[in-house]
Amino acid sequence: MPTRLALEDYLGAIGAGVEEMLDAHARAGPAARVPTCPAWTADQLLAHQAMVHRWAAGNVRGSGAGVPITQTRILAEVADLRGYLREGAGALLAAIAGADDDLRAMVFLNDAPPPRLFWARRQAHETTIHAVDARAAALGRAPTAAEVEIPTDLALDGIDELLRGFHTRGRRTSPLFDGTDVAFAVLPTDAAASWRVRVHDGPLVVEDVDDVVAPAEPGLTGTAVQLYLGLWNRGTQIVETGGLGLLDRWRDVRVRWS
Repeated sequence: MPTRLALEDYLGAIGAGVEEMLDAHARAGPAARVPTCPAWTADQLLAHQAMVHRWAAGNVRGSGAGVPITQTRILAEVADLRGYLREGAGALLAAIAGADDDLRAMVFLNDAPPPRLFWARRQAHETTIHAVDARAAALGRAPTAAEVEIPTDLALDGIDELLRGFHTRGRRTSPLFDGTDVAFAVLPTDAAASWRVRVHDGPLVVEDVDDVVAPAEPGLTGTAVQLYLGLWNRGTQIVETGGLGLLDRWRDVRVRWS
C-alpha cells in the first residue's frame, strides 16, 4: 500500500525518536517503571529498542533475520546502554540509506510498501511509540498529545499503518468483535483524513477514505496525535461517539510483528 510520507521523513522520525527516548530516559532514571509498558523499566525499554533496531538493520542488510542479541543479554553485557542504543540506530539509518530502492527483504504487514520503505516506516513508528513510552516513564503516567512532539503527518501515517497494515492481517478475530458486525469511523479533527473500519468475525476490514466521514457515524475522534497515541494504547484522549463501547474493548487489542 502507498505510504503518506517519504523515505527521508521516516529516517528523520527514527533519529528524532531516539533523541526523545534518550532525553526521557535521562529524566526518568534507569530503574523507573514504564506505565505504558508495565513489565519494563526504562533500561529494559532502551534494551528492547536497541535490539529491534539491530534486528531491522539485519533484515535490510540481508545478514539474517535472527535477532543478533537478546534484550536480556543486552542488559547483562552492555555497560553503556545509551550509547548502544545510539549506535544501533545509526547502523539502522545507514543500512536503510544505503539500500537500493528495489531491495529484497522480508516484510510482515498486510499490503506492505516495498521493503526499503517498509523498514523505514516500521522503525519510524516503532521508535516514535517507544519514545512515548520513555516519556511516560519520566512523567509517571501516559503523556498527553501536547506533551509529545509528534508531527501531525507522522501521526496520520502511523494510524494508517496500524489500522490497514496490522489489523487487517491473518485470521484472528479482533477483540472488538462481540458477536455483532458493526462499522465505525476513525476521524481526526485536525486533518482531512478518515478511515472506515468494519468489525466482524475475523480481522478488521479497513478502508482509507478520501472524504471526511459524517460526524453522525459511530466512531473514534480526536486530533491525529491523540488518535495515534490512543490507538496504540498509549493515550486516553480519544472521544467515542455512537455508543458502541469501542474504547473499552480497544484496550484488549494488541499487535504482533508476525
